[in-house]
Amino acid sequence: MNLFGLTALAAETTSADPAAAQGAAASSMIMQGVLLVGIIVLFYFMLIRPQRKREKEAKAMVDAMKVGDKIVTIGGICGKVVKIKDSYCWVETGNIGTQDQKSVIKFERDAIKTVEKKQTN
Repeated sequence: MNLFGLTALAAETTSADPAAAQGAAASSMIMQGVLLVGIIVLFYFMLIRPQRKREKEAKAMVDAMKVGDKIVTIGGICGKVVKIKDSYCWVETGNIGTQDQKSVIKFERDAIKTVEKKQTN
């Protein structure tokens, strides 16, 4: 018997009773349907649902971002947020202690990977 029971179904359909063969075919199709639904449900709970949860958490993190927070972009650039406007944020990179080595880069908010909140002392 293979995965879908086709071998058993073929053996049963050659019997002399056509009603029994038809019942076996119907039960085999029902089992295939149940298996297919089970695989879809398993796929949803193992792949789709956790991915949506991660996306929702990432969106909430980026929406809560404020000026002064330290961030890391998806490209690996680290810096401090100096301005936020609409769907963009301006990030100050370079050595924070010296004025001449600072640079400001404009990013889309969707390009932010992690946000570390500004620490208050």
